[in-house]
Amino acid sequence: MAVYTDVAADELEDFLGRYELGKVLSFKGIAEGVENSNYYLHTQAGTYILTLFEKRVAEADLPFFVATMEHLAARGISCPRPVADTQGRMLARLAGRPAVIVSFLDGLSIRRPTTEHCRLLGAGMARMHLAAADFPLRRANALGPASWKGLYAGSAAKAESAFPGLPALIGDELASLDRAFPEALPQGLIHADLFPDNVFFLDGALSGFIDFYFACTDALAYDLAIALNAWCFEPDGMFNVTKARALFSGYRAERPLAPVEIEAMPKLARGAALRFLLTRLHDWLHHDARAFVTPKDPLEYAQKLRFHRASTRPGELGL
Repeated sequence: MAVYTDVAADELEDFLGRYELGKVLSFKGIAEGVENSNYYLHTQAGTYILTLFEKRVAEADLPFFVATMEHLAARGISCPRPVADTQGRMLARLAGRPAVIVSFLDGLSIRRPTTEHCRLLGAGMARMHLAAADFPLRRANALGPASWKGLYAGSAAKAESAFPGLPALIGDELASLDRAFPEALPQGLIHADLFPDNVFFLDGALSGFIDFYFACTDALAYDLAIALNAWCFEPDGMFNVTKARALFSGYRAERPLAPVEIEAMPKLARGAALRFLLTRLHDWLHHDARAFVTPKDPLEYAQKLRFHRASTRPGELGL
């Protein structure tokens, strides 16, 4: 989450006049994250999150995201539920941006996940994947392998001067994965952005998932590969295989992995590392200094990518 677009008091008042939420008691920006503008909204009716969607999110995809949250919540997955206005509409516009209000989830994100947090995450991810098995809508992954070359093209000219040697790594990896990225894996609805700040814990239990605005139809194991990168490396960049084993163990206790998914995990992990390297590089080089957000360091994911390039067997990742 983040804040790129400011909301004036009169704009907010007019916007909330369409809802039955009562008087605003508190309204403030949320700095975490990098993609959309998010605000904490507390009214007489309760506590909510107001999201304004920025350029990376296509407005045409918003009904899919809303339906995703409604479907999962209806099947017992703890996640935000979109709030309808007096006309039954869940999507609107505010400050020139598409906007949605969703319910607030109790819990805290974990900055330094433990092995147990990783196990709980794996189990929760598997339950989410199973709950979405009958979700009828489909959305291609807009940041999947087909997008990577185009995404990098917008950063290539500046990448070498900002990060010497990085273009060589990216170029080689783009060519390599273009020839060998896993296909024909079990597909379904995935979150596609399960970083620690999008997962809440409360009283030792996983209390919910948030920020479904990259959700898409893709390989279920790719969701695990994204989480592996986000949760199983220490701050010094070292891979923690104990955490990885816990992540996979928690997942497999709820949904067994097919042999083809296990075999594909090293390349899926490479692809996930490359995807976030590319988006972080783009955000670093094109950062708007006026935005209430700090861009993430792309070199963190360059280091993870180098690790995965040297780890070719599932056992090296804890499988």
